[in-house]
Amino acid sequence: MNSQLKGMKKVYFSKPKRVDTWSNLTVNEYYTPLDLVDVDYKTEVNNPGEYPYTRGIFPNMYRGRIWSMREISGFGSGSDSNQRLKYLIEIGETALNIIPDNPTQLGVDSDHPLAEGDVGVQGTAIDSLRDMEDLTEGIPLDEVSFMFSTPTIAVYAMYIAIAENRGYDKSKLRGTFSNDPVGYLLFGNHTLQQKPPWLMRKLAVDVIEYCAKNMPLWNPINVNTYSLRETGVGAGQEIGYSFATAIEYIREALQRGVGIDDIAPKIAFTCNAHIDLFEEAAKFRAARRVWARLMKERFGAENPKSWKFRFHTNTSGCSLVRKQPLNNIVRVAYEALAAVLGGTQSLQTCSYDEPICLPTEESQMIALRTQQILANEVGVCNVADPLGGSYYVESLTDKLEHEILKAMGEVEDKGGMVASLQNGWILDKITESAYQYQKEVDNKERIIVGHNEYTMPEKEEKDQNISIHRISTASSRTQIENVKRLKKSRDTTRVKESLANLYKKAENKEGNLMYPIIEAAKAYSTLGEIIGTIRSAYGFPSDPLGGI
Repeated sequence: MNSQLKGMKKVYFSKPKRVDTWSNLTVNEYYTPLDLVDVDYKTEVNNPGEYPYTRGIFPNMYRGRIWSMREISGFGSGSDSNQRLKYLIEIGETALNIIPDNPTQLGVDSDHPLAEGDVGVQGTAIDSLRDMEDLTEGIPLDEVSFMFSTPTIAVYAMYIAIAENRGYDKSKLRGTFSNDPVGYLLFGNHTLQQKPPWLMRKLAVDVIEYCAKNMPLWNPINVNTYSLRETGVGAGQEIGYSFATAIEYIREALQRGVGIDDIAPKIAFTCNAHIDLFEEAAKFRAARRVWARLMKERFGAENPKSWKFRFHTNTSGCSLVRKQPLNNIVRVAYEALAAVLGGTQSLQTCSYDEPICLPTEESQMIALRTQQILANEVGVCNVADPLGGSYYVESLTDKLEHEILKAMGEVEDKGGMVASLQNGWILDKITESAYQYQKEVDNKERIIVGHNEYTMPEKEEKDQNISIHRISTASSRTQIENVKRLKKSRDTTRVKESLANLYKKAENKEGNLMYPIIEAAKAYSTLGEIIGTIRSAYGFPSDPLGGI
């Protein structure tokens, strides 16, 4: 007991171990009006809904419309995920977000020899139009906003194909394709299906161009800053590197004759809401300011919609820890608050069991209820940008603007994001940040409650009763058999003709490949066949994993 009392006295007089932001930005003990003497309100901050949109892209923000509540989902087969989507709709989700499994992300079919053990495990398996039919069964596509968290062009084609087959007017459909294959290379997906980066950029812009002409309400690209932040980079690098990636797509689209005001209003971002409340809110405010000036001053956009930085937010998966998992509910709530204070348009709150398994129905309900409490009880919807005018937040916003511009400038100096990927510079920077972050955690310079401090004995950890979502092995086997069965039962002649047409247009570089890809999808060509055909036409092995 004496030792415990001594320990209690020590804790009573304890101080924070770090006083920098989570991204290692130095901050003062307090802030005063003197910290803002160089800030001109009209040009640097301005009112919500007014350029440069530091305080939000709408004057009334959530008074006009609450953010979209878009919990990410996906496991097993299309049918399995369809049931979870309907459950989420039933408990109040306002928009849908689906993530495919690893084989789909890598551009191979479920019956690929190297896909075994991964089918339907970390997302839903989407091998063909048949799976898209199952995934969207009973869901009115013209009444929901659908998001696909994948860079795989064939998945988008399957969604468009199913919409056309069911008679929907695709020009009235709303949703988002992630469509950021270059960005996906930044955080570890180095075996993605459309390597090299220049080919991935070309296909991404095919989607952008197609949607600009055919799906005006659809966001054809959602640059993924979220997963980049999960590698350990700071808040400024997260936004800066991602803006540099977006510039790659913009440049290629402009070279094709797409006007900046035709593409910029449809560029969206998926951002990370990390654990540092004020830094994250300031990050989003700074991002809006930088994007507005980038579009208006550098690219000459004239439509105010082009100047508005629009973003979906995920709370930070990497901030969650396996030990004492119920603590993650608190982390997610604060991160969601940061996203809302920062002015997000769409939000996905992680489930507390994410470090352990895919979310259960119970954990996803808690995640969604977190958003609903935030929207209806906490009062954050009452006022646009309630943090505006805070000496600290305004100063931190300026500092993060500098960090964003610095990161963008570094990439530009290396020739752009594609060049930075090809020469390895950007991956070295990310690795350096990840190493530094982990070293600080290991040395307890960063305190992670329940992980490296305030821990529990191992027996007490094991005694915690947490439900686990387990993927059915039978579902994976059925998915593999269904793909094999489909390949035998479909119209083989139609498949060959559609793939031959795709190959020809890709080989001859005949314009936008979305059109022949959609036709191949309608013929029930598989994802692996479509991706393999594109790769072959550009002189690469058809199998991105080298297992066939």
